[in-house]
Amino acid sequence: MRKILIVGAGQAGMQLALSLQVEGYEVTVMSARTPDELRDGWPMSTQVMFDPALAYERAYDLNLWEDEAPRIPAVGISVSPEPGVRALKFDGPWEPYAMSVDQRLKMSTWLELFEDRGGRIIYHPVMTSDLAGLAPMYDLTLIAAGKGEIVDLFDRDPVRSKYDKPGRALSAIYLQGWVEPDDFPAGSMRINVAPGVGELFVISALTQAGPSRVAFVEAIPEGPFDCFWDRPRPDEHLRRLQHLMLEHMPWEGELMRECEPTDARASLSGAFTGMVRKPYAEVADGTYVFGMGDVVVVNDPIAGQGSNNAAHCAGIYTQAILDRGEQPFDPEWMQATFETFWETRAQHSTGLTDALLNPLPDHVQQVLGAATQHQAVADRFTRLFPHPEDLGPFLGDPEAALAYVAQVADGDAATRA
Repeated sequence: MRKILIVGAGQAGMQLALSLQVEGYEVTVMSARTPDELRDGWPMSTQVMFDPALAYERAYDLNLWEDEAPRIPAVGISVSPEPGVRALKFDGPWEPYAMSVDQRLKMSTWLELFEDRGGRIIYHPVMTSDLAGLAPMYDLTLIAAGKGEIVDLFDRDPVRSKYDKPGRALSAIYLQGWVEPDDFPAGSMRINVAPGVGELFVISALTQAGPSRVAFVEAIPEGPFDCFWDRPRPDEHLRRLQHLMLEHMPWEGELMRECEPTDARASLSGAFTGMVRKPYAEVADGTYVFGMGDVVVVNDPIAGQGSNNAAHCAGIYTQAILDRGEQPFDPEWMQATFETFWETRAQHSTGLTDALLNPLPDHVQQVLGAATQHQAVADRFTRLFPHPEDLGPFLGDPEAALAYVAQVADGDAATRA
């Protein structure tokens, strides 16, 4: 039986651990926090998981909240070129649906499930210096802890990394009491865009307190949305958010007047720089560790790709480990496995993130305008979130994108005639 060590207990690490456990591997997980510490702590992230990523969880019966979490059937997009003005809006379906489960709930439960199934968990922070002694004890050591000094083991990939500072200041809060709007399909995620200022995402999610909404703000640094830098506690976070939304996006501000935080630690704020890193690092003579998830590809969450990338990474790594059989997990295998992840998923999610972080080209703005008039255009644009691989074929060539819009418009006109 091959022995696997996974350092880190987030989406990527725990999904891989539970999957390999089912496949008969002897898996050890090292987690810096216990289930109770995770459950009672501050949020670690926001997340919207789309159907292709959820399929990896379902394959190993890890979708424990399938009947409990709110289903997100669609996404509605609004653009506000100036405070209080809603210039355009449209929506499109996510088929069959997306879901969001607070990772405090999800990861604490997965840790307990892993232990209940006989898995070994060591609750202790891992320092870089620890790996020289740990890694030789296992056939394969994977690093899935996306924060801390351990990440610095993995060199930045200068070719695939475009940023040297955060593109947005990030903040989020889990809330109850948000009124459902009447201009988008029930349960939809809503993306409100204020060009040059930032974005507000409203996400249906499941927390320990039950169904909730996440208000997630992407603020252009030093702009009016960048007002959570001091990490206020939930009550103050909510007060600032309500004031901000009533001024800039009153259609959302009015819906959140009666909101309350789901718990005493319902908020988070911070920033990070998007980066791609080399997938393996040498920790002792001839001993290598393999990075996964946010360790190797970390994107700004503006396109909702983080937890999805982690799930795809864990799914692809699981299959690669199974296919490897008894052969050694050498650096060549690590590089090839990462390249499969990059080619099939990560390059596309990184491309979509880059596109949304930067000012949209004229042809993309024209496509957004067309989406308000033609449902087929709206559907294809909103489908980019679960299927970022369509970004290039859809919007990569300006002439082709506008020709597609013209074709849809002609078809709609013929139908009406």
